[in-house]
Amino acid sequence: MYQPKDHIQQLADYIRRNLSKGYTMDALRFSLMKQGYSRISVEKAIELANEQLAASAPEMKEKPKITYTLLDENGNPINNVEFAKEKKGFWQKIKGRFS
Repeated sequence: MYQPKDHIQQLADYIRRNLSKGYTMDALRFSLMKQGYSRISVEKAIELANEQLAASAPEMKEKPKITYTLLDENGNPINNVEFAKEKKGFWQKIKGRFS
């Protein structure tokens, strides 16, 4: 069965539209193959859709900063928390087990 090149683009468009609706990539892959599309066509379309999505994604200027806040059982922030042990090297850990 002959499938033109724009057939892959049509599948990629379908994948992008349905990803934006909340479907997972695996669900779309299974659905397309269940509809009779070949595994190769589906995989090429997924690859193309991923490339197009990556090209349209905004470029991050800086790394995101992740902060943690410890809360007590009432939901209030806990200040001045001391963390457990200081880090030991590999050989210090081994030596500690035999002493």
